[in-house]
Formats: sequence, structure tokens, C-alpha cells
Amino acid sequence: MKKLSILLLIFLALASCEDVIEVDVPTEEPRLTVDAFMRIDTTDTAAPFFAEVKVGASSNFFGEVRPVQLEQITITNTALNESIVLLETNPLSGIYRRNTSVEFMTSGELLLQINYEGSRFAARTTYVPAVPIDKLEEDDGTLFSGEETEIVVAFTDAPNREDFYLFDFDFNEYLVTEDEFYPGQTFEFSYFYDDGLESGREVDISLIGVDEPFYNYMNQLIVQAGGDQGPFQTPAATVRGNIINVTNIDNTDNFDTIEDPNNFALGYFAVCQTFSTSITIE
Repeated sequence: MKKLSILLLIFLALASCEDVIEVDVPTEEPRLTVDAFMRIDTTDTAAPFFAEVKVGASSNFFGEVRPVQLEQITITNTALNESIVLLETNPLSGIYRRNTSVEFMTSGELLLQINYEGSRFAARTTYVPAVPIDKLEEDDGTLFSGEETEIVVAFTDAPNREDFYLFDFDFNEYLVTEDEFYPGQTFEFSYFYDDGLESGREVDISLIGVDEPFYNYMNQLIVQAGGDQGPFQTPAATVRGNIINVTNIDNTDNFDTIEDPNNFALGYFAVCQTFSTSITIE
């Protein structure tokens, strides 16, 4: 009986420690999300280019991004004084597309304008060139677990200009680099896939030219994503891109000086040259 009493006291003590802990998570009003990152392969300039923008609305922390329907979305080439209107591919898909030309996307400044729920959003960008991948091969190096897959990449930086690059290593894995320490030179490095890749798996790898603001933006998102979800998911903290609310601004030449710095859309508008190649894991 004495042992039973002691066990009962221990059980009651443990049960009394099971307090409910309430955790406050960040909340904010839903924001328009815009994925207007456009990669251009210029190896065939005669082929049509399909400008595509994906839009949605963010929900609460840890929530999903739901597709939204826009009133209008356009891209204007200010140098050519030409505009295209993007159309929704399917009702409530949140995907807007329009075929255009490589010349339209690569010549002069581009202005993206979005009308959504009575507000107008805008962003400016210019085409950013890249360089081809010189070498892409598998090696047998490892880091920690010994199960990683090593891919060796080499490319030659363009001389007489400041370059920033984004690498897409497939599977939502990205890396940024700048030519501060290898201007005009061939740069070689190894990238490791943590979990390893099975034999026969084909991996698509792209080298993308980006400007400094987009480089900084992607660097922040890659750090936040931690390699687990990719940088185009809703970030844990709000990272400001280049798409802002210009509803109350008449002159789009000055919309960077908006008085309300928190009134912007999540996402980025960028048009970048891309060189892609693939490798089959042995």
C-alpha cells in the first residue's frame, strides 16, 4: 500500500507539470505575392519567349499561399515604347502568361505593372547577362556524413564588368556568388548534395546572371529557407523585393521614394540570362 501511495504521488506530480504552452507566432495582413523571375535562354533568339508571372496572397505564419485573380498585369519596354498584357492561363490559377520576343525582354528597361483589388503595384528591371558553364562533372569528395554527392562546376567570369550569379542546382537548392575575388578569371568550386543522389539520376543545373539587388534578395531568402523549402516559398520573415505599391504615386520614375515603406508585395521582378546543362549521377 505504501508503494502504491508513492507511485500515485509521483503520477500526480508529473501530471501537474503538463502545462499548456501558448506560442505567439507573427501575424500580418495578407500580402500580394509575385514570382516574376524570368530566365531567358538566348541560344535561340528566333524562338518566342513566354513571359510568365505567378501571383498569390500570403496568409498567416505557416499558412499556404493561395492563388489570386488580378484586374490586369502588363510589362512595358520603355525603350521600345511597347507593352504586352499577360493573361491568366486558367481561371483562378494565379498564373499569367504572354508570348513575346527575346528582343522585347532584353532591350532596355522593363516596367511591370499589376492592378489588384483597387491597388497598383509596379517594379522596374533590366536584362542581366550571364556566362556559360565550362565544366560540370561528378567527383568523389565528401563533407561530413560521407554520403554526399559532389558536383564540380567551373565557369569563366566576363572581364571588365562587375558580375553577380545565381546557381540553380535543382531540387530547390540555390547558391549565389559574385566575382569580387575572381574578376575575368575561371572559377571552379564543388557543390555537395547532403543526402546524396541515386545512380542514374539526372540533375539540371543552371547559371543565371543577376544584378546586385537581386543577388542580395536571393541571399537573404536562401539563408531563411535553410535549403529545405527553396527561396520561392513564403519566408519566415518578410524580405522586401522590388515590387511596391504605387497606387498614390503618379510618376513611376520616382516610385522608389514611396512614403509608406511597408506597403509592398512579396516577390521580385527580374529578367536574367540563363545557361543550363545537365549531368547524370554515376
